[in-house]
Amino acid sequence: MSSDTRITLITGGSRGLGRNAALALAADGSDILLTYRSQAEAAQAVVAQIQALGRRAAALPLDMADSDGFASFAAAVQSQLQQWGADGLQALFNNAGEGLYASFAETTPAQFDHLVAVHLKGPYFLTQALLPLVRDGGRILNVSSGLARFSLPGSSAYAMMKGGVEVFSRYLAKELGARGISANTLAPGAIETDFGGGHVRDNADVNAMVAGNTALGRAGQPDDIGPVVVALLSPETAWINAQRVEASGGMFV
Repeated sequence: MSSDTRITLITGGSRGLGRNAALALAADGSDILLTYRSQAEAAQAVVAQIQALGRRAAALPLDMADSDGFASFAAAVQSQLQQWGADGLQALFNNAGEGLYASFAETTPAQFDHLVAVHLKGPYFLTQALLPLVRDGGRILNVSSGLARFSLPGSSAYAMMKGGVEVFSRYLAKELGARGISANTLAPGAIETDFGGGHVRDNADVNAMVAGNTALGRAGQPDDIGPVVVALLSPETAWINAQRVEASGGMFV
């Protein structure tokens, strides 16, 4: 394998936006390492789809809430890279996460702490563990949410985590700039996936509300996001750095 082969690691790549991004990146010429927490069969199905596109792919288990396991996960990533004859990752897409729909008054400390573990502590220390494997000149992309810009009842804790992710991206860009590594945030709007129990996809009232408040007149589809990920992780867009890019179809403009 040539040392200039692009390899992208995507957390939460077995479904939803992660799956779509993995396939879009593979179609664009990147080999893919993706993670899953419990859906091993779904992850292997994505691997098979990527391989059918002529790219290398592998799926590794990862629990974003278990930061104690990140060192062993990084070792597993390094082992896979060595099997491929690769010298590192070109890009890291911190995508894995889960939603919470609960009012401020009803959110529990346990729920809040779990979101911190998955959305803040997880990406922070996973990126730290993987940093030696990211090539100089590489790319890091973190996922936020439109909810960090606008406010909807029932999303306060989740949105707070995503606000923290946006700050994290800016600090990564500042501290990793000497290595030529660009770091940005992608903030999708409301997308029809199974995220949060399929809240946007399956609840007709929520879907209609989203469509009615989006300039393009509909809720987002996973296919709306994959190409944006490809663009933001492309070597040709490395000058985009420390930015928040929202892909929401113009929600609440």
